[in-house]
Amino acid sequence: MNDWEERLDRTGVSELRALLESGAVTARWLAEASFRRIDALDDRVNAVIERNPDALTIADQRDDERQSGTLRGPLHGIPVFIKDNIDTGDHMATTAGSLALAGSRAPNDAFIVEKLRQAGLVILGKTNLSEWANFRSARSSSGWSSLGGQTRNPYALDRTPGGSSSGSGVAVACGFAPLAVGTETDGSILNPAAMNGIVGIKPTIGLVSRSGIIPISHRQDTAGPMARSVSDAAALLSVLAGPDAEDMATADAPPAPDYCDYLDPDGLKGARIGVARAYCGFHEGIDAILADCLAAMRARGAEIVEDVALPTRDAIRKTERRTMTYEFKAGLDAYFARRGPDSPISCLDDVVAFNNAHADTAMPYFPQDILEQAQATKSLREPDYLAAREETTRLAATEGIDAALAAHELDAIAAPTACAAWRIDWINGDNRSGGSSTPAAAAGYPSITVPAGYLHGLPIGLSLFAGAFQEPALIRLAYAFEQAMPVRQPPKFQTHAHP
Repeated sequence: MNDWEERLDRTGVSELRALLESGAVTARWLAEASFRRIDALDDRVNAVIERNPDALTIADQRDDERQSGTLRGPLHGIPVFIKDNIDTGDHMATTAGSLALAGSRAPNDAFIVEKLRQAGLVILGKTNLSEWANFRSARSSSGWSSLGGQTRNPYALDRTPGGSSSGSGVAVACGFAPLAVGTETDGSILNPAAMNGIVGIKPTIGLVSRSGIIPISHRQDTAGPMARSVSDAAALLSVLAGPDAEDMATADAPPAPDYCDYLDPDGLKGARIGVARAYCGFHEGIDAILADCLAAMRARGAEIVEDVALPTRDAIRKTERRTMTYEFKAGLDAYFARRGPDSPISCLDDVVAFNNAHADTAMPYFPQDILEQAQATKSLREPDYLAAREETTRLAATEGIDAALAAHELDAIAAPTACAAWRIDWINGDNRSGGSSTPAAAAGYPSITVPAGYLHGLPIGLSLFAGAFQEPALIRLAYAFEQAMPVRQPPKFQTHAHP
């Protein structure tokens, strides 16, 4: 790699746009430079599950369009990766990391992939993920899939990258592309973004289409942007957001603005930020980082409201998990019905049967207990499901975020995004000690994580979350915080965390 290519992990979209507009680089050069960087570094982190064989051809087309004066949008020619549970109707497979879908291609682009192409981005490939978006076993290892293997954290290679959008988070952190698309049901954008020192936005349910994305929960699933800065994430969200006739949840969403219009360095002035102390206190080092974050926000004019009451993560997840098992079976079976007869898998039963028949390769470390629990559920009309769904909404939204925002007249609620990355352990699984993604995820509300500091060299993120369709407010607050605390450092590929 030359000196400029070595800066790809620190170069943002605005600088790349300026280089493209000046003619200093081309879209093809950016794609080739990205691939050279992947050649040099991905064997350490295993973020990319498949490269797009059409990427250079697409980059040439974007360059030809630029030469003719035709630009598709502000991200014309910019590289992007997408998570491998998002359909592409091209030469790439869509597998959710499962051996059961190895080599299987979707017949059409997901709606958001169409939007990426229409906006002129160059899809470089697909990223590895926690298999089935981490909905396979209670003892799973985040970032591991039977097809793609284990993705690793570039800040400490023996540590988890977080899940399930592991490869997307790592690819952005490493400079394989400035942008990536992840998906989240509960924490799967926010956690890997925080643990890899980048920005992630989990949008309101209904802001971004889910059609053509392998599902877990129709009430909580969403795709969202992952980037190294709030401005870059906002630019990608502006592309992804919008109504889709095949996803009825998007029908009630307000028109999506250009989220870059909300990048205000003074955006914290006069804001009221509540602190969810029920989601703190799991590590004194992270509490110290949070204190620095709150001091920085106060210094920029925010009023901090201490100890805002929210139901605990454990209380919400008790019923959230039950709803997911019902919704996963219904959603997955419906997804495969649309995928068509060429798919080697037609329903959840086929997945479970495949894994049992290929246990030595599909289940070498942990079982498929969550898949089996989902397989045992019946319809979405079951009283158990309906009661769990109602209880989850009551705890997370009505008596949770909604009540807290109203009681304290808050613009947003803040908490540490997640614990520090734990050591990868295929035998015992993940070792989480804290995280704040659940209230917004279970409520269907937006949240954003921004780099906040480092604990023994491991990235720590700060999350801000609010009510439905409050993405503009969160972007404004997060951007102002990022300007006040520009702490992000590129990864150094240490073999383990210090000390």
